[in-house]
Amino acid sequence: MRIVFVGAGKVSVETAKALLKKGHEVIIIEIDKAKIDALSEEMDCSFLQGDGGQPNLLREVNPAKTDFLFCLTDSDQSNVIVSLVGRSIGFNRILTSISDPQFEVICRELNLKDIIVPSRTISRYLEDMVSGSENIELSTVIKGEARFFTLIAKEEDAVTTKDLELPADAKVICYYRDGKFSHADEETKFRIGDEVVILTHSKNIPELQERFQFKPAQEEPADASPKKDK
Repeated sequence: MRIVFVGAGKVSVETAKALLKKGHEVIIIEIDKAKIDALSEEMDCSFLQGDGGQPNLLREVNPAKTDFLFCLTDSDQSNVIVSLVGRSIGFNRILTSISDPQFEVICRELNLKDIIVPSRTISRYLEDMVSGSENIELSTVIKGEARFFTLIAKEEDAVTTKDLELPADAKVICYYRDGKFSHADEETKFRIGDEVVILTHSKNIPELQERFQFKPAQEEPADASPKKDK
């Protein structure tokens, strides 16, 4: 696979090293030239110096042939901007890291569906550890065409599960209200602001996105390739 990282922080570097060992192609975009110079001595990957939020720079990594764009700078605002620009020029899948949970609703409204909130991820992990539960990698249970889809309930979504009228092979499995996890059944009544988690077939994702999330038009991506900075 071909993975592009925007931001050369610790998480990006450690993840990139692990992916390189598995034979994946990695490109790192970083604005700090000194950081690139230091990393290029120890990492056998491509680097681009500059602002990852600039469309012309992102086009250089050939969005159409990139499997993942990881937006992992130290700024939530920058990560959101890079994600939106990346989507507009045709990246296949984008992951947005946000440290301030208040940006989560904004990301959902902007249809940035692959979001990671480090503080929440860590807190849930620690909670599971204290309770003695075993953590299972999602990749071992979510296989093939199965996908998760999440939405933040708006006024029109404040209904029971059955009244959401989801596709036949889509099912609400749980929801979060004020940060608290709860299972869902057919009679569960959602409130505005609830985070609803749906397990569905991948073929339903476009329909669910169209119904629950804003989806802007995309531009045709340019065909360009980065140069290796060594």
